[in-house]
Amino acid sequence: MEASNQNIPGDLKELIRQVIGEFVQNENSRLEPAYKAELMEERRRREQLERRVNELVEESQRSRQLAEEAERQAAIRAELQRHGVVKLDLAYRAVKEDVKRTPDGRLVAQGADGEVGLREYIARFVDENPEFLPARISGGSGSPSGGRTTLPGPTPFSADLEKIRPGMDREDLERIRQEVARVAMQTLSGR
Repeated sequence: MEASNQNIPGDLKELIRQVIGEFVQNENSRLEPAYKAELMEERRRREQLERRVNELVEESQRSRQLAEEAERQAAIRAELQRHGVVKLDLAYRAVKEDVKRTPDGRLVAQGADGEVGLREYIARFVDENPEFLPARISGGSGSPSGGRTTLPGPTPFSADLEKIRPGMDREDLERIRQEVARVAMQTLSGR
């Protein structure tokens, strides 16, 4: 190859170089718009993918926060139930703002003597607020009675309140009226 290059005059070599250079330049300028369009399309796809990844990351963070909040609520409610609280929703609303999650994942609350665990905080709360516990004495004014109710006092006829209904036998209805009148008279006279 070197021998053939030496036989070509200098002007011809220069001319070939120029023609090849022009060809390469023409090819580059012809292909350049296609490269630029492809590059722009790739950039657009990349930016679109980056946006989607960012959306997914945000969605994941929101989901994680919701899951942590749901787990926190469940833990607080379970602890309240474990301590016998019957007014669960009311007690939960009273303590939910005080209970926080530490970086290591524990649930704690700020107590009088510093940060305390959830179990200890709920125990103190229930001790200080017994109104959230079940009533100790059942009954009293307004409490439902236990089913069959007979009128007090010695009587040959006892009235069953569940049997009083529209269209009942006239004799039974009259006996019930008499019994109610007798009991009312006893009550009013103080016996």
